[in-house]
Amino acid sequence: MPRPADATTLTARDERREATLRGPGHEPRDDPLTGRTTIGQWLASPVGGPLLRGLLEQGGIDESSLAPALELPLQNLVEASRGRFTQEVVDQLVRGANDGELVVEDDPALSAQRFTGRTVVVTGAASGIGRATARRVLAEGGRVIAVDIAEGALAALVGAHAEGAVVPVVADITAAEGIDAIIAAAGGAVHGLANVAGITDGHRPLHETDDEVWGRVMSVNVDGPFRLMRALVPGMIEAGGGAIVNVASEASLRGSAAGTAYTVSKHAVVGLTRSAAFLYAPHGIRVNAVAPGPVATGIEGRFASEFSEARIGPFLRMIPPVADAETLAASITWMLSDDARNINGVVLPSDGGWSVQ
Repeated sequence: MPRPADATTLTARDERREATLRGPGHEPRDDPLTGRTTIGQWLASPVGGPLLRGLLEQGGIDESSLAPALELPLQNLVEASRGRFTQEVVDQLVRGANDGELVVEDDPALSAQRFTGRTVVVTGAASGIGRATARRVLAEGGRVIAVDIAEGALAALVGAHAEGAVVPVVADITAAEGIDAIIAAAGGAVHGLANVAGITDGHRPLHETDDEVWGRVMSVNVDGPFRLMRALVPGMIEAGGGAIVNVASEASLRGSAAGTAYTVSKHAVVGLTRSAAFLYAPHGIRVNAVAPGPVATGIEGRFASEFSEARIGPFLRMIPPVADAETLAASITWMLSDDARNINGVVLPSDGGWSVQ
């Protein structure tokens, strides 16, 4: 973020930087440095540290600006940096730290097969939390109906997996024809739905929010999930059950995390979640929400309002270190899976403890 809830920009927290850079959990490690090695461990490594610092220096990037992201895998810089770090650059660093060998470290969390034989619809699947969720479902044996407006990124997701595992749907979830395209692509039973797609509002306050911003935020963040749930729930009732996870936000839990339109939209997502959880529980349908804290994705989180920055900015400086999209995908897929079969109507803060502040 600091997009309040589902994304992050690497913002300055001057009062914590030095302590974070020296903090625990960033000791050098003896095993190979990979894209999954944390940024803190790269910087602490006698081999990787000079390589990464040299790259930062070339790009005119202050090392201390990475303080909020020290616990993230190096790989996350590809998306969080909004193009300043490419995959080729990360691979080059890994090769440089391993005598020219591109060492790839598997994620041990992907050994389960909780979605074998199941079809899950994931919106916002071309990037960020949506893409990480789709990949997690696929890695655990599922079939994904991947929905997004970014055709090229969807094609890349398809190409990286077995034929038929990913069904791409280039669709706008705010349009009736988009919902129809998703239902047609599913072609039968849908066992799960992850409503991830969303947009922010530039942290605009109420008096600076025009009708266009308000309408677009409410359309994408509320109307889209509502219409897709409305379309899929009848089939879940007929099948005897299903699981839905809506991505809410830290802004759904408080008023100090985002602009007015975004905050209202995410509070509405919570209402949508709780109402559906109660109404459809007798039919075996579980409906929950995940409320992300700061997440390292490429989504824009800058302030478009000096008024809001003066008021909200001090609160955002207290947020916990950013998480990666894979961490949020773990929370979402847990709630989609049978591991959470006794969980219904819950809003789960997956925010590193921000919600207790």
